[in-house]
Order: sequence, then C-alpha cells, then structure tokens
Amino acid sequence: MGNCGMEDLIPLVNRLQDALSTVGQSCSLHLPQIAVVGGQSAGKSSVLESFVGRDFLPRGSGIVTRRPLILQLLSANTEYGEFFHCKGKKFTDFDEICKEIEAETCRLTGSNKGISPVPINLRIYSPNVLNLTLVDLPGITKVPVGDQPADIEYQIRDMIMQFICKENCLILAVTPANTDLANSDALKLAKDVDPQGQRTIGVITKLDLMDEGTDARNILENRLLPLRRGYIGVVNRSQKDIAGKKDIEAALLAEKKFFLSHPAYKHMAESMGTPYLQSILNQQLTNHIRETLPAFRSHLQSQLLGLSKEAEEYKQYSCDDPARRTKTLLQSVQRLAVDFEKLIEGSGDKVDTVNLSAGAKINRIFHERFPYELVKIELDEKKLRREINYAIRNIHGIRTGLFTPDKAFEAIVKKQISSLEGPCIQFVDMVSQELITTLYQCINKLSSFPKLQDETERIVTTEIREQESKCREQVLLLIDIQLAYINTKHEDFIGFTNAQQTYNQSNKKTVAGMAGNHGVAAPSRLIVVRKGWLTISNIGIMKGGAKEYWFILSAESLSWFKDDEEKEKKYMLPLDNLKLRDVEKSFMSSKFVFAIFNTELRNVYKDYKCLELACYSQEELDSWKASLLQAGVYPEKVTVDGQGNGALENCTDPQLERQVETIRNLVDSYMSIIYKTVKDVMPKTIMHLMINSVKEFISSELLAQLYALGECSALMDESTEQQQHREEVLRKHAALKEALSVIGKFSTSTCTTPLPPPVDSSWIRPSSPTLPKKPVTGGGVRGHAPSVPRLPCSYYFPEH
Repeated sequence: MGNCGMEDLIPLVNRLQDALSTVGQSCSLHLPQIAVVGGQSAGKSSVLESFVGRDFLPRGSGIVTRRPLILQLLSANTEYGEFFHCKGKKFTDFDEICKEIEAETCRLTGSNKGISPVPINLRIYSPNVLNLTLVDLPGITKVPVGDQPADIEYQIRDMIMQFICKENCLILAVTPANTDLANSDALKLAKDVDPQGQRTIGVITKLDLMDEGTDARNILENRLLPLRRGYIGVVNRSQKDIAGKKDIEAALLAEKKFFLSHPAYKHMAESMGTPYLQSILNQQLTNHIRETLPAFRSHLQSQLLGLSKEAEEYKQYSCDDPARRTKTLLQSVQRLAVDFEKLIEGSGDKVDTVNLSAGAKINRIFHERFPYELVKIELDEKKLRREINYAIRNIHGIRTGLFTPDKAFEAIVKKQISSLEGPCIQFVDMVSQELITTLYQCINKLSSFPKLQDETERIVTTEIREQESKCREQVLLLIDIQLAYINTKHEDFIGFTNAQQTYNQSNKKTVAGMAGNHGVAAPSRLIVVRKGWLTISNIGIMKGGAKEYWFILSAESLSWFKDDEEKEKKYMLPLDNLKLRDVEKSFMSSKFVFAIFNTELRNVYKDYKCLELACYSQEELDSWKASLLQAGVYPEKVTVDGQGNGALENCTDPQLERQVETIRNLVDSYMSIIYKTVKDVMPKTIMHLMINSVKEFISSELLAQLYALGECSALMDESTEQQQHREEVLRKHAALKEALSVIGKFSTSTCTTPLPPPVDSSWIRPSSPTLPKKPVTGGGVRGHAPSVPRLPCSYYFPEH
C-alpha cells in the first residue's frame, strides 16, 4: 500500500530526527509525526504492537508508559530494533527491547510511577511494517498512585499537549468502544489544539468487548459524533490472549474474521482493522510531511543563518592555541574599551529606547541632581538673618558700631561656602557609582572567561576609586581656594554701596530675582518650562480619589488639564510663595511623590494645604524638581529651633537692621557668583579627573596591567558554561546543516491528497480548565449530530 512516489518521505523525516536529536529541543524544530493519545488501558500499546507484529512494549497495571516513546517503523528485509541511546547495538530479541525500555524509563523516573517528558527513541526495521513515525504517550490518568504527585493528571496532560499542540503533529485519538465516546479524554485534548479537526484521526478499540446487542456502527460510519478524518475500528488481543502468548499474526487473522462475520461491520470490513489503519496512517503521515516540508525547510534555513556567525567564530577558536588566546584577549579588551566609551559618550549604532545610558544618567547628575542639591543646602531666611545679627553684634562687642563690619560678611560667606562641601562630595560619589555600574554592564560580556572578568573588574574598579580619591581632593581644594580669598572686586558683585541702596527695595524681591541670586536663570514669563503627566495622589476617595492629569509648568503658574489636548483646564496654581517638599514613598505604592505647599500656610488647591504629585520613575521625579527649581519653586528649608537662639530677636535698632539687610544682600550677591562657579567647575573637574581618565586607562593601560599579571594563558580559560555553550552551538550548527543536506537530496514535486470536508464536531466538550479554550463553530448536540455519510476510502486517500 503506501503513497506511491513518496515512499521515502517518512525515512527522510527519520533521518532528520537522527540529525537533530543531538541537539534535543534547543532548535525548536517540530518534525512531522503521529502522537498516540488515549486513556489508561485504551489499547494504545496493543495497536502499536499490532503494527510491528511483535510484543515489545512493557505491560502491567496502572500507568506503564511513563516516558514518551518515539517509535520509527521502517520497512526492511531483516527484523531488529535500535535505540538512539544505544547507538550501534542491534536488538534482535524483542523481549530485550521491552527490558531496555523499562530500564531506560526507570533511569530517569525511578522504580515507582513517576513520569518524565524526555523521550525514548526506538527504531524498528521489519518486513512486516510500513514506514511510520509514532509517539506513544502516557495514558491519561485521574488518580495518583504510589509516589506520584497529586497533580499527576495535569503533568500528563501538559506532556501530551507539548506534542499535540505542534502543527506538524497528527493526533491518533484512541478510545475504547465500551466507554462513552462523548467523554473521551483523547478527543477532548485533540479538540483543544485542533478545533477544526484537520489533524485528528479517531481509533475505536475493544469492539469485541461491547455489551451484547450493541455496536459502534454509527460511530465508525462517522454518523454519530463525527470527525473530519473519520474513525477506524480495530480489535486487539485480550489480556487473556496476551498472557497466553497468542501470536499477533493469529490475532490479526482473528480481527479480520471478526469484521467479516459481524453483521454491523461486515459491509465495511475492508476499511477496518489494524493493517488498514497502518496503511492509512502511512498515507496521511506521508501527505502531512509533503505539505509541511517547505515551511520546515525555511525554518531550518532561518535557524542556520542565525547561528552561522557565532559558529564560525567558535570554529576558529582553539582553546589550546596560545596565539589564539592572545588575540582573543586583545579583542576582548578592545571591545570593552569601545563599549565603555559608547555608553558614556553616546552612540547612534544601537539606541536604547527603554533605559537611559550611563552618559545620559551622568548628564542628569550634572545638570539636574547637583543644582538641586546645591539649593537644598541653603539656610532659611530667619536663620541667616539671625546669624548675620549675631555676627555683627559679636564683632562690635561692647562698643556700638557706626559702620557695617566687613568681617561679619566674610564670616557668613565662608560658612555658606563651607556648606557646599557635602553636596560636592556627594556629586563625586554619584558619578563614581555610575562609572562602576557602567563597568559591570560592560564586563558582563567577558563572562565566558571568569578569570579575565574578575581581574578586569578588580583593576578598573581600583582605578575608578583612585581617580575618585583624586577628584575628592581636588573638590576640597576648590572649596579651600574659594575660602582663601573673598573677592569683593568681582565684576558681578554688587558692593557695599549698591547693597545699601537696595535696602528700601528688600521687600520687593521677585521670584526671578531670587532665582538670579541663587545662580539659576530666571525663565521668561511666556516660556513653558515643562509638560507631562502627573497624578494628584492626596485627594480622598470620597472626592474622586487619585487621578492623572496633564500638567503644564510655566514661569508664573502650574496648570493641569484633563488630557494632553489641553482643551479642558482643571486648575491654574500661581507659583508665588510655593515651596517644594519631598514625600517618602509608601510601601504599597510604586510611584514617586513630591509635594507643593504655600509658605504662608494658605490652601494650595481647594481645601488642601499641600498638593502631592506622583510620577512613575526617579528620573521623572528629579526632572520635575529641576524644572520647578528653574521656575523659582525651591525646596523646603530646614529651620533650627534652639533654646534662646531659635528665632531672630525683635530688632529695634534701625542702624543694626540696616546693617543686617546690607550684609544679607551682599551674601546673596557673592554666593550667586560662587554657585555659578561651582556648577560650572565641578562637572569639568569630574569629567577631566574621573571620566576621561578612566576611559583613557581602559583603552591604553588595562591591557598592559593584565599582561603584567604574568598569567595571560590562565586568564583566557573558558568557563564550563561557555564550553558547553560553544559545543552546543557547533553541534546545533552541524545538525542543521546535515538536516538541510538531507532535505536537499529529496524532491517534493509529488502529488498529495486533499483534506476531507469539515464536519460538525461541536459535540466534543472542552477538556481541563487549565488548558486554553478555543472557539468552536457548529451547533450539534450530543447524540443528535447531523448525519454525515461515510465517504468511500478512495475519496479520502486516492491511489496515485
């Protein structure tokens, strides 16, 4: 029988199975095959043994098939079996094949009733078989036995689904005739993955065990509970026949006699029985292979193309060649230097659209985090005036001073300059930590060589720490330089005369003037500083709860709209007298929050004293803070409430009040110069002493220091994982090439058989709730399916 002109297709797939079996499932390639699915004791093993004509499968009570068995049947003149795990060994005794299956099963699953998805590959050559490739799967069970886990039913279902969900797999759904077909586990699983019935073939076993007066004629004629590919009935040996060692050839004769003599089946005896089932499976598998082979070849080619470059590199690499090791070391260090520089300087080669690069993060530290930290450390107005007051009075002592003492100005300015030390050191630490994080990101690519990775990390990290120390010293030196000489002749300094002239205007300072005094450019009133989404998080549930709005920050107000079309304005909040306060992130929330409040304790929004605004990341939070700072909304200052020194005493001396105000204006003017200088010089210092130095070190000094260790050969020792990965890639590459070579020798320009027409299979109810449901068309009712006449065999499988 068989499909003429295509006899070699199934052996072709078997050769592909051999070629790809060396790489297991790592290729994600699904070869055409037939999966045998059914409940326990449904007769699956008996059907397979009838195909071979030999007893070779383990038998017993409960679950016997505990690992998938990939059975390749090949027509040959001699009869023997081969296991893939016993290459080169021929099994001519089929009892030995049975024992080997049991031993190999127990090797992975133990002697009890555990299961494993790792298949056993068995190839049987015989003159009594047609070319077939089948997968015998564990029978579906409901109750765990022995040491089986409680979820054994779901484990078996998952294992079966791994095979039958593949589009290249035909499903042989085996159901005993003496059970309710509508409750067939095999048909339910097939329905889940093949709702249109294009891959499902029904097999009805144990027809001889049905109750007297009943038969399965309507099922086998595909009238009741129809399938697109129909049903085939078989009669296997009974347990008594198996125990009595009844010959399978005799059983096949008895099966043929059963169908010819049974009044319900004799009119279709030619399309029933094990030999007919075997020939039909051969034809359908052959046709299925023919249809799927072009797509399978394309899949092979795409996988081979993806591996070619990596495999070529591994072929040229020899772990024992000193020259090759040296070259790989040099290339690895050069790649590290290039990757590090790209992450710092930016690159247009591969732009990350998900995360900020190291360079972008350092830029944010330079221009957002550092200016914000500088403003945060300023003293509040009351404390500053109190210190100026005490400085003036302490300098005068018991005498009454007629002039404003410049020493008071110098003392206050030096104290303010000294307070910059903390933010500047923190600035250095942040950049240093970012460089180390960038280094870790780059050296992860050296994981193939653990010793090289460890030594590179140690050497470069040490260099970063050394440069960080130098940078700290330079920063402290810059602050000491500013403390060493207070330059009151600076061109941007207002001087004492101008300071006294501003006394009467002290109460008219604008937000823009405050921004100028702090070294932050005052934005134009017409310019929008920032736009973006923020969530107002402190609105109670009774008033609508937290909501997200589109915010627009300008130089004079903060407005929010319903959405980013900016048509429906919800509110506009003037920036006068507003301050910024950090809000600690709550345990249950994933958002980052800050608050805006009025310094005069007025309500900010409706009856709320403050407005808590939330965003989704620390980067957004820092950016909003920097934008608010630019618009003149400054962080909340920490006030000192001491006993007797906590508040400025009422000043009734007009002369002292005038001197305090004069020095206050002078301090503002001079510190604005300092802030501008520090914000300009600090990034340059760090760029020169840390970032550029580390880049230069990696590109020019790292290789020399690695060589100085005197262990260059040991540095290039591969990790076990890398060795396994290289071997797997080369093995997979060779298997794919061999598979393509096998396909290339075969022509697919042969005929095939069309699928039977669709039938109403809605009678099959969905299976386990854990399995995915798929929509099913049709409306048949169990027991009342539409009459679908069984077409002649020549329609389904015409001879070519």
